[in-house]
Amino acid sequence: MTYDMKAETITIAGYGGDGIEAYLAQPLGEGPYGGVVVIHHMPGYDRATKEIVRRFAAGGYLALMPNLYHREAPGASPDDAAAAARARGGVPDARLVGDVEGAVRHLKAVPTASGKVGCIGYCSGGRQTFLAACSLKLDAAVDCYGGGVVNAPPPGFPVQMPSLLDRAKDLSCPLLGLFGDEDKSPSPEEVAILDKELAAHGKTYEFHSFPDAGHGFFGADRPSYRVAAALAGWEKVNEFFARHLGT
Repeated sequence: MTYDMKAETITIAGYGGDGIEAYLAQPLGEGPYGGVVVIHHMPGYDRATKEIVRRFAAGGYLALMPNLYHREAPGASPDDAAAAARARGGVPDARLVGDVEGAVRHLKAVPTASGKVGCIGYCSGGRQTFLAACSLKLDAAVDCYGGGVVNAPPPGFPVQMPSLLDRAKDLSCPLLGLFGDEDKSPSPEEVAILDKELAAHGKTYEFHSFPDAGHGFFGADRPSYRVAAALAGWEKVNEFFARHLGT
């Protein structure tokens, strides 16, 4: 079923009470609807990721994407804002958690909300989704090829991202991980390490890796796009959120 929906740019209260830009899309109807916080990739709060937000709303979810780079470059283009954030070492983990917490709070206050909220992120946003799911009480989380969860980036990488492997014990909700066999960050070896760590702590999770796919295979506007992997991945996401968020 496809829902009629509306989308708009709003301001939400993020980390420290800061007002930050966010993109909200919601189905038109009485609901109740589950919520999805969408965490954008390192290139930023761009048109392609806004389309993902609208896609979730058309599928029957309240979807909200905070602009994680709003403080660095309010009103700037996605490319310029991303460059400004990278120049400062990326988004601090504590600030990321606060911004996602603000997004969750905003979604739960929407009159048509069911009260259940999940999170999904891509690339650096996949790592940040894992961090959020280990720091906040969520109902579901989807990590799309998030690098930096197991191993910190090598010296010279444009952003600072400490390993999160020791946080696996804190995972608060079911986790879906979607990866490419040809990815180098995370590599299949890193995915296997995370798999083993989550299993050791008795966490609820499922990982799927796709052949002939590397990093960024969901990105329909990028050379890394892989049709078969993206279509199969979307099926996994839809089924996972339907099961845990109830839409």
